[in-house]
Amino acid sequence: MSKASVAIHKFSSCDGCQLALLNLGEPLLQLAELVDIHHFAEAGVLDENAKVDIAIIEGSISTAHDIARLDKIRENSRYLMSIGACATSGGIQALRNMADTQQWMADIYATPAVIDSLDNSTAIKNHVRVDLELWGCPINQRQILLALRALLFGVLPVDEHDKVCMECKRQQNVCLMVTKNEPCMGPVTRTGCGALCPSVGRDCYGCYGPAEKANTQAMANRLQGLGLVKDELARRFLFINSGADVFHQQGIRLQEND
Repeated sequence: MSKASVAIHKFSSCDGCQLALLNLGEPLLQLAELVDIHHFAEAGVLDENAKVDIAIIEGSISTAHDIARLDKIRENSRYLMSIGACATSGGIQALRNMADTQQWMADIYATPAVIDSLDNSTAIKNHVRVDLELWGCPINQRQILLALRALLFGVLPVDEHDKVCMECKRQQNVCLMVTKNEPCMGPVTRTGCGALCPSVGRDCYGCYGPAEKANTQAMANRLQGLGLVKDELARRFLFINSGADVFHQQGIRLQEND
């Protein structure tokens, strides 16, 4: 029986999600027994136009050339999976969506006309059909392994959209917001990270994007009660996942009412 074929593609990103895959160690060798990797530039395997069963994409769409590449990848793949905040919501570079990108380039570059850059940094789903999104900055190893194994069996993985607070409960973490008045974003942020930050005493800063039915207005009211001014509140939502709709809308509302 032939192995499933996989390609890992990179767009505008820091490579952190690809590194999460490369750093699997022994499980990566086990994965190689189940799939044939046709393209993974980070690992030295190059065949960008290969037709594959599963295409994995890291990074946001930031140039006109990116759009053409993405269309070809979608055409050449059975399943398409976007991984990480850049691919799922535009990433931290989506902060430029709220600014005058052309003016920025004119201020920085001597000849901005030669720079191939769109005004906005957008998620993969804004351009092509996406079968599965793995949120996070970066994603973790458990996520990618579970997703790939599920797809190999021909089923879509379970979408983890519970709140980080649920993971804290499962790990018996003491609530930082209740006990220490820390401005934790856990009540509106999706789980998947294993409540990594709260487990070491650091408040969640929303790197996994919005959870299902995230009540961002109530979250903003609670954080304001902890002493954050509206500019600080807006930055909590307009950060790594500023391109995610519910975070973006709440952040803009806070800025407009400041």
